[in-house]
Amino acid sequence: MQHAMTLAKPWYAQRWPWLLMAGPAIVLAACGYTGWIAFSQQDALVVGDYYKKGKAINQDLRRDRMAATLGVSAAVRYDAADGKLAGRITGRDAGAVSGPVLLHLAHATQPDKDIRLLLRPAADGTFSIGLPMLERSRWVVLVEDDKKTWRLEGTWLWPMERAIALRATR
Repeated sequence: MQHAMTLAKPWYAQRWPWLLMAGPAIVLAACGYTGWIAFSQQDALVVGDYYKKGKAINQDLRRDRMAATLGVSAAVRYDAADGKLAGRITGRDAGAVSGPVLLHLAHATQPDKDIRLLLRPAADGTFSIGLPMLERSRWVVLVEDDKKTWRLEGTWLWPMERAIALRATR
């Protein structure tokens, strides 16, 4: 009986209580870290001026209809080996695609990775411009004239899709 009493240690000197408390302690630390991440970084997908953006949708729809009326279409291809973005922008009328064209590659989740290019297509509508390596992502492609009278929009899953064809629909 005396031998059993001398071997007993207090609870804090035992290994099992600490092992059992380690799980909830790790969960509390991870929860605190996750909360810090959630509150310290802004969510890029939420738009603060949603009402103004909603009103702008009607203007965008007019630009889409104008592109369909003009018969504007675009084909864009990215060659990672050469680091060149090339393509062709055409319209039903010769004057539909005259002048500079804006190309916006919007990253699906990180706006700081968006790419905006000012293209000056040749007379036949072809263009080629150097571009650093595109990140593997889902890109929203927006092609519009510099006067903002028409626009084409589409989704590009690069590198699964090497090229994208944009065509205005009514």
